Amino acid sequence: MGVIKRSEVRAAQARTAELFARAGIVMTPEEVAGIEVATFGLGDLEKEGLELVTYVNNDRYCAKELVLFPYQTCPEHLHPPVGDDPGKTETFRCRSGKVLLYVEGEPTERVQARLPEGSEAYYTVFHEVELLPGRQYTIPPGTKHWFQAGADGAIVSEFSSTSRDEYDIFTDPRIERIPVIVED
Repeated sequence: MGVIKRSEVRAAQARTAELFARAGIVMTPEEVAGIEVATFGLGDLEKEGLELVTYVNNDRYCAKELVLFPYQTCPEHLHPPVGDDPGKTETFRCRSGKVLLYVEGEPTERVQARLPEGSEAYYTVFHEVELLPGRQYTIPPGTKHWFQAGADGAIVSEFSSTSRDEYDIFTDPRIERIPVIVED
């Protein structure tokens, strides 16, 4: 089981806040203190992880900011149907940096992303969508996808139907969506 120390969470939150400030995205002190640091239980935040702020998530819609450090990857997953809901539809809009988004579809001949070492087997979709600031892409429900920042990291605004992260299905069976934080 991958754990993260409280000091590591605080350092990732501070680094995320700095990226927001550099991009001109204003965060309240409460939002900065509440930045979620998703390690996915894999123990290497720099390689596979995600930092995020959820502005709103209710039974109709959701809005978040997703932050990726340089070359950091959010692992492959999909948003399945939950009850009568067909699953989350999400639109990613790049605000800063470059995001390489991979979805189901015709594989791109030469993908730009660097597959995280030791996790290569868990990345199975390779239709590449490059998002630069101002570009966006909508991911339909039930679509496998993963994404990685470029050399300068990235900030992505996510607009979606209701987010139910606890139901996400990851390709990598080692993943734990809710982090285990230990005091240090």
